Amino acid sequence: MPHLDHEITQQHALQAGNMSRSRKTFAALRHPNYRLWFQGQIVSLFGTWMQTTAQGFLVYELTHSAAYLGYVGFASGIPAWVLTLYGGVVADRVPRRTLLIVTQISMMIFAFILAAMTFLNLVQPWHILVLSFLLGTANAFDAPARQAFVSEMVDKEDLTNAIALNATMFNSALAAGPAVAGITYAAFGPGWCFTINGISFIAVIVALRMMKFDPLKVQLNRESVIRELKEGLRHVINHQIIRILFIVIAINQLLVFSMSTLLPAWSVSVLGGDATTNGFLYSARGVGSLIGALAIASLGNFAYRGKLLMFGAFLSSILLIVFALFRWLPISLLLLIGIGIGTILIMNLANAMIQTMTPERLRGRVMGTYTWIFFGFMPLGALWTGWMADRMGLSQTVIMNGILALVSAVLVWFYFPKLREQ
Repeated sequence: MPHLDHEITQQHALQAGNMSRSRKTFAALRHPNYRLWFQGQIVSLFGTWMQTTAQGFLVYELTHSAAYLGYVGFASGIPAWVLTLYGGVVADRVPRRTLLIVTQISMMIFAFILAAMTFLNLVQPWHILVLSFLLGTANAFDAPARQAFVSEMVDKEDLTNAIALNATMFNSALAAGPAVAGITYAAFGPGWCFTINGISFIAVIVALRMMKFDPLKVQLNRESVIRELKEGLRHVINHQIIRILFIVIAINQLLVFSMSTLLPAWSVSVLGGDATTNGFLYSARGVGSLIGALAIASLGNFAYRGKLLMFGAFLSSILLIVFALFRWLPISLLLLIGIGIGTILIMNLANAMIQTMTPERLRGRVMGTYTWIFFGFMPLGALWTGWMADRMGLSQTVIMNGILALVSAVLVWFYFPKLREQ
C-alpha cells in the first residue's frame, strides 16, 4: 500500500505540474478582452494568410516573373516607410480600439474588391500592385496600434506571454491558412481565397466591439506631431538594447523573411509543383513559427532571452543556406519548419524585450518604429530578392541571402555582447 500511495502521489504531482505549465503557457487568456482578441484574430489571420498565399501564386501565374513578386511586396511596403511612424503617433493620440476597427474594415473592403475583380476575370498585375499599396497604407496605421493595444488588454506581468500568444495565433493561421489556400486555389480558383479573407475580418471587428474596458486617457496638452515623433525616435536611438534589437529585426526582414517572396516561383520552377505545393511551403514555415511561439509562451519570463534570440538568428540563416541546396519536397518542408522556428525566436523575443523596455506613454511611437522596421525592410528585401533571382537564379539568391544573414549574426554576437545578457 505505501508503494501504491507513492505512485498516486507522483501521478498527482505530474498532473499538477502539467496544469501549471499549461496555465503559464496560456496565462494571458485569463483576461476577457484578450480572449476576445485571440479568438477574433486567429480567424482573421487565417483568412489573411489564405489571401497572401493565393495572391502570390496568382501574380506568378499572370507574370511568370520572380521580380514582379518582389514588386508586389515592395508596393505594400512603401506606405510602411512613409506612414508607419506617423501611425505610431496616432496610436498614442486616439483610442486604439477605434483605430483598429477602422483599419480592419478598410482591409476587409480591399479583400472583397480583389475577390470581385478575380471572379469577373478583370484582375491584372497592376491591380494587385495598387491594392497591395492600399493594404499597406491601412497596415501602416493598424500595426502600431495592434502592437501597443496588447498592453491595454493584459496586466504587465502577462505582457510577455500575451506577445508570445499573439505570435502563436499568427503562426497557427500561417500553419493552416496557406495549405487550405493551396487546395482551395487548385480546386476553385483564387477568388474564393480572397472572399474567405474578406469574411474573416468580421470576426476581429466583432471581437473589438465586444470588449469592455476604460480606454487609456488621451493627454490634452500635446506637442506637435514632429516633436512627438522625435521623442519616440530619441528613446529608440538612445536605448542601446532597443537599438540593437531593431538592427537584428531589419537584418532578418531584409535577408531571411523576404525569402517567402520566392516561394511561388520556388514551388513551380525548383520543386516542379503547383498552387498546392506553394501552400504547403508557406504552411511549413508557419508550423515552425508556431512551435517556436509556443515554446516561448511556455517559458514565461526567463533570463536568457538575448541568447535564445541570437540562437534563432544563427539557426534561420544556416538553414536558409541548406534549404537552397535541396530539391525534394519533404526535406524542403522540414527545413522551412526550422527556418520558421528561428525567425519567430527573433521577432517574438525582440518584440517582448522592446515592449518591456518602453514606458506606456511612448509605446505607440516605439511600436510604430518597430512596425516601420518590420514592414519596411521586408518589402526592400522582397524587391532585392526578386530582382536578384531574375538575374542570378533562385537557388543562388537564397544562398547569398543566407550567407549575408549568417555573417550579420556573427557580427552582432561579437560586437553587441549586452544583447546576450538580456
